[in-house]
Amino acid sequence: MQAAFKQLPGNKGFAFGLFLTATLAAAAKMIAELPGFQVFGPLVLAIVLGMAYRHFAGGVPAAAGAGISFASKTLLRAGIVLLGMRLNLGDIVSAGPRVLAIDIIHIAVTIPFVAWIASRLGTSRNLGLLTACGTAICGAAAVAAISPQLKAKEEETAAAAAVVAILGTIFTLLYTLLYPVLGMSASGYGIFSGSTLHEVAHVLAAAAPGGREAVDMAVVVKLARVAMLVPVALLLGMWSARKSRKSGIDGTATKTPVAIPWFIFGFLAVSAIHTTGLVPEEAASALVTAAYLLIAMAMAGLGLGVDVKMFRRLGPKAFAAGLAGSVLLTAIGFGLVHLLGLAQG
Repeated sequence: MQAAFKQLPGNKGFAFGLFLTATLAAAAKMIAELPGFQVFGPLVLAIVLGMAYRHFAGGVPAAAGAGISFASKTLLRAGIVLLGMRLNLGDIVSAGPRVLAIDIIHIAVTIPFVAWIASRLGTSRNLGLLTACGTAICGAAAVAAISPQLKAKEEETAAAAAVVAILGTIFTLLYTLLYPVLGMSASGYGIFSGSTLHEVAHVLAAAAPGGREAVDMAVVVKLARVAMLVPVALLLGMWSARKSRKSGIDGTATKTPVAIPWFIFGFLAVSAIHTTGLVPEEAASALVTAAYLLIAMAMAGLGLGVDVKMFRRLGPKAFAAGLAGSVLLTAIGFGLVHLLGLAQG
């Protein structure tokens, strides 16, 4: 099939690129529903399938590049906006100041720590920050949302998303094994899981042994972290623009304008709409499903742009930094849940 599209120009090549990402995204969703694969989630699997396709197919047709790029950028933004239908701002407020404080502390500590470790290991600034944000906020979705703010390369974005996904899966399995000996109530374990694990899929899987109460609390706490994506994206955009200023020969500075993440504001606006209750839950659920499909297409597009050799070059150091951050996040989360009296809540 790929050979038939190699010579196709213009809109046909664009259509093939979209078709390819949609097919990989659909396959990822089906695989994610199989026993033993739920913990990975469709976003992670879409990246892996994209990388596998590129590797075993011997590359991707150049004509498909425009369609793949459209999926990786435009559809990604649309998906993040629609993902706001999963967030109820009222639930976040009702979770209480202590829960929100845990999320804020985790993000404020983890991002600079992972970025610092990554720089010490010799990774690029962008790769370190993307890994840090994915670890601290919401996995691959955070990596993809922050990437435009940093003007990161596609290979950096894909590598960070894959690294965070692998780490999240490892820690999800670890949490599940440790739950019986942690000595927390269902609610306390839900807060612990939701405030420290990476992807929403990881949180759901890890909280499951605690029952419905643990899962419900974990999702609320996790979505509060997702909401933090807005201020973090803005702050990183301003910071990146400031760091990108260059001095000319005459000593004058060239200012790089801040990239305004309008899609993040769209995410917040859709969240506000969902909070009003005007959108029926069936419709909101359908929109969230569509959001994940669009984001999975974007992840597949990123995977299609990743050379396995490149990942071997970029991945190990980012993985080490993310691992250090994940261990720190778990330790702080465990300590804060007990310190704030939430472990037995």
